[in-house]
Order: sequence, then structure tokens, then C-alpha cells
Amino acid sequence: MYSHILIPTDGSDLANKAVDHAIAMTKLMGAKLTAMTVQPFLENFVAEGVAITISEDDKKAFAAATARNLDLVKAKADKAGIEVSTLQVESGEPWRAIVDSAKEQGADLIVMASHGR
Repeated sequence: MYSHILIPTDGSDLANKAVDHAIAMTKLMGAKLTAMTVQPFLENFVAEGVAITISEDDKKAFAAATARNLDLVKAKADKAGIEVSTLQVESGEPWRAIVDSAKEQGADLIVMASHGR
């Protein structure tokens, strides 16, 4: 069976269903659980000749909002009696961040939702 499950989440309804599934699998298998979020790089940019600046406060607020998705996973895991580790990764390529994190963490299963399309 699996010994370490990685659950990437963006806080969407579909992702929350995958979280529930991952927690149930973790409990059933006695596996380790790691939850993660991937947030995009927030950088200043130019659009149609206008410089758009992203303040440090805005970056912190976005990181905090992303971290709340992990808080939800922690709360659900606590309720199920499961210990969960968390990661918050910044990347322009979420798929790559998920795969790299699975390798780095030693996860042998990734449980995640589709885009819902």
C-alpha cells in the first residue's frame, strides 16, 4: 500500500472533496499525510504600457489567504485523528511544484482533484 500521501489543494469545492478522500485513505492505510498549496509568483508587471506594482502587504495577504486552505486541511485531519504536515510553495508551474514536492517529501501517492471542467 501507500505510506505517504500528498494532497495539493487550492481550497475549491472539488479540492476539498479530494482532501476528504486523502484523509480517509491516510487513516485506512496508516500513512503519512502532507498537504500543500501552490501560489503563483506575485511580481510587478507592465500591461499596455502601465506598470503594475504589487505591494508587500498585498503579497502577504495573498500568502495568508492561500495558507487558509492548509488550515482547512489541518482542521479536517485533526477531526479524523490524523497528523498532517503542510507545505506552501511558490511557483509559476503548479504541476511541476506538485511533482517536485512529492519527490522531495517521499510521497508515493498524490491525491488531487481535476479542474472540474
